[in-house]
Amino acid sequence: MKEDILYGINPVREALSGSRKIFELFVQNSGSDRRISKLADIAKEKGIAVRQRERADLEKLAGTPHHQGVVMRTASFVYADLEDLLDLVLKSGEKLFLLVLDGIQDPQNLGALIRTAACAGVQGVVIPKDRACGITPAVEKASAGAVETVQVIQITNLVQTLERIKQTGAWVFGLTGEADQDIYQQNFTGHITLVIGGEGDGIRPLVRKHCDGLLAIPQYGGVASLNASVAGGIVMFEAARQRSKA
Repeated sequence: MKEDILYGINPVREALSGSRKIFELFVQNSGSDRRISKLADIAKEKGIAVRQRERADLEKLAGTPHHQGVVMRTASFVYADLEDLLDLVLKSGEKLFLLVLDGIQDPQNLGALIRTAACAGVQGVVIPKDRACGITPAVEKASAGAVETVQVIQITNLVQTLERIKQTGAWVFGLTGEADQDIYQQNFTGHITLVIGGEGDGIRPLVRKHCDGLLAIPQYGGVASLNASVAGGIVMFEAARQRSKA
């Protein structure tokens, strides 16, 4: 069985409350952080081995000094299935609310977008398998463990995936600075999918062609563009605001 190394208070906490198989938890043997003690207690209650280690040893295990005193050895992350998610949401009677990421390569951006998606009520995050960042320990840390609470789907063909999503009756909106219509003019209360492009070139031309509409975020200062995770957060919460009122 393939393994992952998780680190950080929030990712470890979410993993402990999730369904992923956990092999052992390593905690720093010095310090008085009550959060670490609580995580160790939860692990012991679940029958998970807890090992004490020096901070330097944890840094080697995690591959980074930013482990917050906890490192966990788990089974590898398992991506969700798109068809299962669509079937679950549509049968529930809820309105579809998906986020599609076209070529996000920075783990911090991907983690932040997944965390925001979880907070905004997005049901699933779709990422391409090629030329994009997948779920790594750094992404899990940046998401503060949100990868355990929102379904992440990895696909091989983004255009085909968008067409499949459209078959459910969902509208697909791409976020781009060149659009004539802004996000505050769009109705997001129905079945929707939001597409956010990569950090450099944004949404690829072929993917743009398969969006039902392109939207922009109004900007009033001198900076040319927004960071991908910030832009994604703005449009997701505008959609969440409208949907909560509806």
